[in-house]
Amino acid sequence: MSYEWFISLRYLKAKRKQTFISLITWISVLGVAVGVAALIVVLAVMTGMQEDLRKKILGATSHIIINHISAAGITDHEMVARKAEKIDGVAAVSPFVMNQVMITSASRISGVVIRGLDVSSAIRSTDIGDYMKEGSLDRLKDEYIRKGTELDELGVETVVKRAGIIIGAELAGNLKVGLYDPVTVVSPVGRATPAGGAPISREFYVAGIFNAGMYEYDSSLAIVSLTQAQSLFNMGDNVTGVEVKVKDIYQAPFIAGKIEDALGFPYIARDWRQLNHNLFFALALEKAVIGIILTLIVCVAAFNIVSTLIMVVMEKSRDIAILTAMGATKRSVTMVFFIEGLIVGIAGTILGDALGLVLCWLLDNYHFISLPKDVYNVDTLPVQIELLDVLLISASALFITALATLYPSWSASRLDPAEALRYE
Repeated sequence: MSYEWFISLRYLKAKRKQTFISLITWISVLGVAVGVAALIVVLAVMTGMQEDLRKKILGATSHIIINHISAAGITDHEMVARKAEKIDGVAAVSPFVMNQVMITSASRISGVVIRGLDVSSAIRSTDIGDYMKEGSLDRLKDEYIRKGTELDELGVETVVKRAGIIIGAELAGNLKVGLYDPVTVVSPVGRATPAGGAPISREFYVAGIFNAGMYEYDSSLAIVSLTQAQSLFNMGDNVTGVEVKVKDIYQAPFIAGKIEDALGFPYIARDWRQLNHNLFFALALEKAVIGIILTLIVCVAAFNIVSTLIMVVMEKSRDIAILTAMGATKRSVTMVFFIEGLIVGIAGTILGDALGLVLCWLLDNYHFISLPKDVYNVDTLPVQIELLDVLLISASALFITALATLYPSWSASRLDPAEALRYE
C-alpha cells in the first residue's frame, strides 16, 4: 500500500476532536447512496413501464401495419399478403378492417373502435387470443342461434341468428353485459332506404371477453370477423390494412422498409415504434428528465464532499506542511485528498447500488405500491433492472464525486509549508 492510500485511510478515521468532520463525511456517503439508490429504482420502474406497455401494445396489435394511401383501403389484400410473406423475417400476415362505431346494450351505450379480423390468420399474427378471459377467437366464425316465441298470441316460433363479437373486460363492465348477451353495433356508414339515408346497425352476441391489461384497449376495443366488418362498412372485399408479425420486434423498422420497397407506391408500411412514436418518445423523455433531476441529489452530496475535504485540509495543514518538508511532492499531497474523496464516493456508490437493488427486488416481489389502472395502465409498479443503467448510474456518481475532490486536493498541494509551520 502506498503512503498516499495509508494517509487517506487514516484521515477517514476521525479523532475525538474531529467528530464533526466525520459526521459530515458519513452524511456525504449517505447522500451519494440515496442519490444512486433513487436513480436505480426510478429508472428501473420507468424501464419496466416501457417494457410492460410495449408488451401490451404488441399483444393487442401487430408489429407492422400495411396501409393504402387511399381512403378506400386495400383492394387486393391477398396480393399484399403474398408479397409481405416472402420478406425475410416475417412470421405471419393477416388482413383487418378498423373503424369507429357505437355499441349499445339493453341499458348502456358506448363509442368504440371495432376491428374485423380474419380469425384463421389473426391467431398467428396477434396475441389477442392469449388475453381471452372468457370465450375464444374461434367463436367469431360461428353464429349464435336463439329460439323463442316472441309472437306468443299467435304461437309463432322465432329464430334469431347473431354473429359473435369480442369485447374488452372494461367495456363489458360499462355495458353491463356478459358472455352470450346481445349487443347492437351502429356503423357510421349509411345505407339508402325509401325514407332516405340510414346508418347500418347489426345485432351481435358477446362471443368472448378479453383483458389485455391496458385500459384503452379493454374499454374501447371490440373485435368481429372480417366479413362482418366489411359488411358493416360497405367495403365489399376491401380491407383497411394488413398486419404483419415479425420474428424479431427490433428488426421491425428494417423489415417495414423492405415491405414498402417490395409493394411500392401507394402502399405504406409502419412499424410498432412509428405507430406509437409519441407515446414511447414521451416515456423516454420522462425517464431522461427524471434521471437528470435525481442526479442533483448526487451533486448535493458532492458539495458535502467538497466542504468535508476543505475542512480536512484546514485541519491537517500542519501535517501537509510536514509531509512537504519531508519531500512529498505536490502530486502526492493531491493524491492523498483525492483518494479520500474517492473512497467516500465509492462507499456511497456501493451502498446506493445495494440499497437500490434491494428496493427493486421488494417492489417486484411484494407490489406494496398500487396505482390507478385507468391512468397508468398498470395496477402495481413494474420493475425491470437494466445492467447498463446500473453501470451508467454508478459511473456517473463516481465521476461527480471524483470531480468534487479536485479543488480541495489542488488547494492542499498549493499550501506553503513555511506559512503553515510558522506558529507551530
